[in-house]
Amino acid sequence: MTLRVKLVLAAMFASSSGLLLLLLFIVIEVPDLIDLMGYTALGLIVASCLLLSGALAAFFTRTLDNSLTALEVGLLNFKDNDFSVNIPVTGDKQLQALADLFNESAGILRKERQYIYQRELLLDKVIQSSPNIMLLFDDQQRIIYANDAARHAFNQGSRIEGCLLPELLATQPEALVTALNNPKGGLFTTAGVDGAEDETWHLSRGRFMLNGQYHHLLLLKQMTRELNRQEVAVWKKVIRIISHELNNSVAPIASMVKSGRKITASIDDPKLALIFDTIEDRTQHLSQFIFNYARFAKLPLPKKTAVDWQKLTEQLRQHYQFTIEDSLPREPGYFDLVQMEQVLLNLLKNAHESGSQPSEISLSVQVTQLDEQQRGVMIVVADAGSGMSSDVLAQALLPFYSTKQTGTGLGLPLCREILEAHDGHISLHNRQPQGLEVRLWLPE
Repeated sequence: MTLRVKLVLAAMFASSSGLLLLLLFIVIEVPDLIDLMGYTALGLIVASCLLLSGALAAFFTRTLDNSLTALEVGLLNFKDNDFSVNIPVTGDKQLQALADLFNESAGILRKERQYIYQRELLLDKVIQSSPNIMLLFDDQQRIIYANDAARHAFNQGSRIEGCLLPELLATQPEALVTALNNPKGGLFTTAGVDGAEDETWHLSRGRFMLNGQYHHLLLLKQMTRELNRQEVAVWKKVIRIISHELNNSVAPIASMVKSGRKITASIDDPKLALIFDTIEDRTQHLSQFIFNYARFAKLPLPKKTAVDWQKLTEQLRQHYQFTIEDSLPREPGYFDLVQMEQVLLNLLKNAHESGSQPSEISLSVQVTQLDEQQRGVMIVVADAGSGMSSDVLAQALLPFYSTKQTGTGLGLPLCREILEAHDGHISLHNRQPQGLEVRLWLPE
């Protein structure tokens, strides 16, 4: 029974009680009234009074009933997390104040919900765009949440929510499985595939209570490039110090050689001339040696411009012979022309020194899509030489490592430094049955 019905019944009860008391008083004071009017007339009067009181009560409680109904509907919407409703401001001052308070509360809740929704969208966007792998799973190791990086790492970009973690690890490298099964976090390394560089990862774990159940959070961060950058930064600092000290010694020696030649110009002694020639030759060689190392230590930031692939390959052909696999992209590349030309000349030079026939050295340029977010260009320089052993592949990109007697060990490390400055990467792969393939990836 609603409040309005109760109020109407209460009004009718009050009216009937008052009317009955009035009739009782009249009957006592005027005994002949019943005989004069009759019971039927008195009954009609009583019924009319009851109906009139009920109608008046229903009319005057209509606004109250509408306001209470609107408030009830609004509160039910609040219960369903819907804060978009406003109730009409009608009735007396108390009902209007109540309606104003409800509408004001609804407005505040809408703003708060919009703010929280925007924060959730921003947080989800940040998490989904992060290159770090994020996995959230329960005590049964069922995946509750995973970001885009995790989906690409474990299931080729497909959704993994609802899957079991052991099922996802079935096709993963042994080092990764061992690290994830270890209750502690830390650094671990996975072996590179087909001669690619080993990858170093950092694993961190978290455990918290959510909805009365424990959940586990795994974060995997790719540390390979960061560690490489730190290692290269150390090498650069060492090179700068050594170059500075050597220059301080080479410059006076070269000056003294010139002074010595002038002082002994009147002395015709072949041995003395040989001594000066040897010293001058070695100082020049040492100066060139220092210049090559300084170039690695002081590599400038790339100045990217649009580069036509056809013109670039024609410039490269002026130095080394090679064939072009497939067709070149029509759209120009976007990189530092001088630096990338230096990279490709170095790789073509290595290919010609590998024992490969010039006709078997090739270069290809293909637009590639690594994943949904990474689109770029893959440049491949291939030869049919002797290739590299697994040990050499693992160390070929390290500074100062060289298998050549006269090599400085800076050619491939300089290539890697240039590629990484372009936000790209380089990898070395042995070909079958023989030869080496160097892959360069540049983002668009």
